[in-house]
Amino acid sequence: MSAAQRLSEARELLAEHPVVDGHNDLPWALREQVRYDLARRDIADDQSGRLHTDIPRLRAGGVGAQFWSVYVRSDYAGDTAVSATLEQIDAVAQLIDRYPADLVRALTADDMEAARADGRIASLMGAEGGHSINNSLATLRALHQLGVRYMTLTHNDTIDWADSATDEPRHGGLSDFGREVVREMNRIGMLVDLSHVAATTMRDALAVSAAPVIFSHSSSLAVCEHPRNIPDDVLEQLPANGGVAMATFVPKFILPAAVEWTLAADENLRAHGFHHLDTTPEAMALHRAFEAGRPRPVATAATVADHLDHMREVAGVDHIGIGGDYDGTAFTPAGLDDVAGYPNLIAELLARGWSRADLAKLTWSNAVRALRDAEAVARELSASRGPSNAVL
Repeated sequence: MSAAQRLSEARELLAEHPVVDGHNDLPWALREQVRYDLARRDIADDQSGRLHTDIPRLRAGGVGAQFWSVYVRSDYAGDTAVSATLEQIDAVAQLIDRYPADLVRALTADDMEAARADGRIASLMGAEGGHSINNSLATLRALHQLGVRYMTLTHNDTIDWADSATDEPRHGGLSDFGREVVREMNRIGMLVDLSHVAATTMRDALAVSAAPVIFSHSSSLAVCEHPRNIPDDVLEQLPANGGVAMATFVPKFILPAAVEWTLAADENLRAHGFHHLDTTPEAMALHRAFEAGRPRPVATAATVADHLDHMREVAGVDHIGIGGDYDGTAFTPAGLDDVAGYPNLIAELLARGWSRADLAKLTWSNAVRALRDAEAVARELSASRGPSNAVL
């Protein structure tokens, strides 16, 4: 089969089994660039050069469901973090209201399937970091009532009850309150997301969780030794848990040569007064100037496929998915430049001998099943116990 034939087959497959993407930071990009003025970033039109994401490219990429990240920076604290998270949730609601022909609110696995049948993109939300609940289980429940269907336990910084992968540990994983957070997430049907957390936190959460966990945007530590990735012993636990590890496209997490370059590029941003995660046009201009003197190592769809091959081997094909992290990263792999690129990844996996049945699990079925199973656990747990009022 030629490359063109594989790409055509990939698009055909995605028309039937579209991508459930675990993590997209469009809401934060809209906050940073235009303070949620959707008229200035009308995603009904091509926003290339400004954003990785718009509706024409979501359609071209075969995306059928998107977990929109309602991320706020982890240096936001207390009520500031909660308020900013609410603003992010409101931004997703505005997007869904503005583009009803293409986006539809989804809260359940059944909603995802209904959206697919209707030809619309199921829009779910994930909160990226436990700082968003300000150590309050009532706030956690409120976010769930507003439609948030997963919470990443930490972002880049260790919080009061959970250790992050990219900060100094303080708890040896989860504290007692952190374990209670996981139990309450199980009870209400909110997926526990273990991207960003320390390996000790991953293991603690898996030991506590009665429902499937997810990694909304993480890849394999064995393939690229970056602390944001998943160790094999954790991947090996996913079949018993029912969880799903969604491989990310962020070059600094998947390509060893990109790790050192990104550290230097991030330091260059800080030296000019920018946050290292800034992707505004001004920050990207600085990145381009830096890159002119120090060429950037470039990942490709094959780089991501290497991670998926390994993750499938260790965790099994029923426990892997995709979480691109578009609009949350300054750089993307060649061929996966934006949300239109998913067919290129599927074509690469077809070239490696992945079956259509396995690809359908990767793109759609695994993520839907994990949410459905979490809903079933929540029904059982909520029938036997009430809300937790534990405090830190």
